[in-house]
Amino acid sequence: MTAHTVEYIRYQIPEQRSAEFLAAYTRAAARLAAAPQCVDYELTRCEEDAEHYVLRITWTSTRDHLEGFRTSEHFPPFLAEIRPYVENIEEMRHYAPTPVHGTGSAGPSLYDWAGGADAFARLTEVFYDKVLKDDLLAPLFAGLAAEHAAHVALWLGEVFGGPARYSETQGGHGHMVAKHFGKHITEPQRRRWVNLVQDAADEAGLPTDAEFRSAFLAYVEWGTRLAVYFSGPDAKPPAEQPVPKWNWGAAPPYQG
Repeated sequence: MTAHTVEYIRYQIPEQRSAEFLAAYTRAAARLAAAPQCVDYELTRCEEDAEHYVLRITWTSTRDHLEGFRTSEHFPPFLAEIRPYVENIEEMRHYAPTPVHGTGSAGPSLYDWAGGADAFARLTEVFYDKVLKDDLLAPLFAGLAAEHAAHVALWLGEVFGGPARYSETQGGHGHMVAKHFGKHITEPQRRRWVNLVQDAADEAGLPTDAEFRSAFLAYVEWGTRLAVYFSGPDAKPPAEQPVPKWNWGAAPPYQG
């Protein structure tokens, strides 16, 4: 997958033009939202100097922006709205991501929200009890080591933002991936795995709020699909990689 590119456009807008500037970008934003090359966008205003604004646009690629969006039907009306402020641009550049990224600790991690190590230990205990009684999945786990459930609990805990205990005691992503080589997991087996782990999450008392469960299921879908690939005949061992980190997704602010 090609990495996205982030365009930053920095404006200095006189205070007396701020209201019209925001109104123009509110209208122009509809064109960004409709453009298939645009991933997301955000206009921010400087707290220390209210005349300064930064527009951040994430594009699928720089080329998609310059040769896609700018030649599309969305660009002329977008430009018409912002043209009066082009002379106020101080910077307009594309930036590529670097390996330096992460999340802060201002809010609870998925690990903390779930209930920490005890919650994931309960989850895997319930889950593997179900697996070993399941006619479709039991053959995949013949000869299951006694410590397997505990290791998977460490893995899930680390994935969802907990301590790096799996990495410290077992290894990184490659170690987990290697356990799937040659298993030839089928799509029906993957689907059963997904269903059983959700049932286990209910029985183990993991949170049932929509935000947590959507993030939890998103990882389960991602992880099980990788497991199917790495269990197949064409799989190649990945480069050494850290345990993936999963975080809260974006959910609309609807009230139940």
